[in-house]
Amino acid sequence: MGRLVIVSNRAPSVDGAGDSGGLVVALKDALSQQGGLWIGGAPKQSENPADELNFHQRPDFEIALFELEPELYRDYYLGYSNSVLWPALHGRVDLIDVQPHYSAAYRKVARRLARQIARIVTHDGMIWVHDYQLIPLAHELRKLGVTSRIGFFLHIPLPDLQTFKAIPEWQELAGCLADYDLLGLQTQRDLGHLINIFRHTLRGELRPNGNMGINGREVVLGCFPISIDVRGFRQLAVDGAARTAPPSVPRLIGVDRLDYSKGLPQRLLGYETFLSQNPEFCNKVGLLQIAPPTRDDVDAYKAIRSDLEHLAGRINGRFGTIEWTPVQYIHRALPRDDLAVLYRYSRVGLVTPLFDGMNLVAKEYVAAQDEADPGVLILSQFAGAAEEMSDALIINPHDPQDVADAIRTALQMPLAERRQRHGALYSHLEKHDVAHWSAAFLKRLLAIEKADAEWLERFARLEPVSRTG
Repeated sequence: MGRLVIVSNRAPSVDGAGDSGGLVVALKDALSQQGGLWIGGAPKQSENPADELNFHQRPDFEIALFELEPELYRDYYLGYSNSVLWPALHGRVDLIDVQPHYSAAYRKVARRLARQIARIVTHDGMIWVHDYQLIPLAHELRKLGVTSRIGFFLHIPLPDLQTFKAIPEWQELAGCLADYDLLGLQTQRDLGHLINIFRHTLRGELRPNGNMGINGREVVLGCFPISIDVRGFRQLAVDGAARTAPPSVPRLIGVDRLDYSKGLPQRLLGYETFLSQNPEFCNKVGLLQIAPPTRDDVDAYKAIRSDLEHLAGRINGRFGTIEWTPVQYIHRALPRDDLAVLYRYSRVGLVTPLFDGMNLVAKEYVAAQDEADPGVLILSQFAGAAEEMSDALIINPHDPQDVADAIRTALQMPLAERRQRHGALYSHLEKHDVAHWSAAFLKRLLAIEKADAEWLERFARLEPVSRTG
């Protein structure tokens, strides 16, 4: 078979710095084994972008960067990707900002990138496209006659049909998704939503093998819950803890990008309810909330930052003393090594998203724990991770009382129960780590028949209206 080509909005660093986390850890081994190529956006956008990909060779795999002019990048990324798709796919249709030039930029980037990729891929290669920023890429590649196997993985959640319809181009997007050979989602919940979208948009027929028949071809569907390097992250926590003193009082910890999907105000309201109903815990427990900034240029993110700072200040003003600060709020990113130690020394991990594709913080928290004296994970029922991690304390983040009760239960949980819950969670994670995730997806993609000339000819004849019902 030909080489594996990964395509994402962002590429790994050319020098290999920062490979310790995220998607790179998941895919670098597969790329190294097959002499693969990772295509992603250049860190800085250019006023005069090159029409060709810019190649860089790392020791383990090759990187190719695509450039965009600043205005196009703004409308494609901050505009359509993060002001239309991100809120819609996270169920926040009230935050969608529809601008005609946003959708035009989104498709323009896909067309340009497809032309660049089509020049370098081979018939026997495999292309794996990642996430919502690049949904139309397979459609544009097929228009150019690319016959390689093309898979897509959505890292964020997929909402139900009615919410999906809030996207002005929802029918077109559904058609673009159907142009992939393999579609991977995080959860069975999202997979069910996709099947329903295909049924009502493209007259898709669910086949006995779980795939969809659409326009005379079979689109393979699969649930592939993403994970982390479990043993590697655990070792980071063990090594760091050996050099670090534990906190003076039991700690609750939350680590999230500052995003409205993460349920941060709801988390603080639950913590405030806990303190007001359990005064005996005042001065005896603390919450550390780490919330690095993200997409500060989008108004919705300015609002969530203001709300969080107001709540943290109110709680500290209401309950704090000269000796004790109830909420420590850090608005910047911390090194991965430091986070591993902070997780290990935290009695409770608070993961309370309102809607999340997976949430790897939940898995990092479990991996970092001392199995002899583990902490307790409190996990939102709306996180994708809740499908796998039923031994956590599952809560409704919209209910402050539910969050407060879970905090009290976690802090008072006997050691034997904490060990039992952690043991079950860790055992599952160890078997289903990030290597298992990437291998499962690629095995499924490799088993698919490559597109043939006859299908591409029929594809070229299909008008958009017939593709979208």
